[in-house]
Amino acid sequence: MILVRSILFAIFFYPGSLVAVLSGMPAALRGGPSVRKYAVAWARYHRWCCRTFLRIESRVEGTPPTGAVLFASKHQSMYETIELVLILDTPAIVLKQELTEIPLWGRTALNYGGIPIDREGSAGALRRMLRIARAVIAEKRGILIFPEGTRVAPGEQPPLKAGFAGLYGQLRIPVVPIALDSGKLCPRHKFVKHPGIVTFRFGETIPPGLPRAEAETLVHTAMNALER
Repeated sequence: MILVRSILFAIFFYPGSLVAVLSGMPAALRGGPSVRKYAVAWARYHRWCCRTFLRIESRVEGTPPTGAVLFASKHQSMYETIELVLILDTPAIVLKQELTEIPLWGRTALNYGGIPIDREGSAGALRRMLRIARAVIAEKRGILIFPEGTRVAPGEQPPLKAGFAGLYGQLRIPVVPIALDSGKLCPRHKFVKHPGIVTFRFGETIPPGLPRAEAETLVHTAMNALER
């Protein structure tokens, strides 16, 4: 039955996502609130598919703050990249440069508020990332980053990538760590997903201006609060 549910999820979610991207292209060209409305609709569709076919739901522990905040989240599956759009009320999302180069989807992601990060770390790419991030802050909008850089299996606790320190040091806004355990239900590189509850736990707000090592230690510890 679990395999059947995973197949039904794939049948409904992925073609539906393609339709959402294509129908949202006019809004994507305009950007701003228009494309964010489509993003919310798509995220709600994803939530419906997860609940209906996979029997997966979310539990939020703590209250997400609003405004110009840097959210630093654990990353174990695709689930949180979409679910956090709803939980955090359409934050701008730091994503790999390569993702913004995908036809159609890449343009939509940028106009939604995607902040591309170049793993090569060139000075020009860093300036572009900060310019976009500051524009997001001016809108009183949150920014979501996955500081470990990629999905990790439950129990893995890799060090944070340099991109987090760059944003924290330059933007000087509070950081809120997010711990989660989606990997136990949606293992990376696995087609079959399991029913259950994904917990999102918001840690204590970390003020701006701390030394890099201290800020990274606090974020890393809070992000891994659900690891066993």
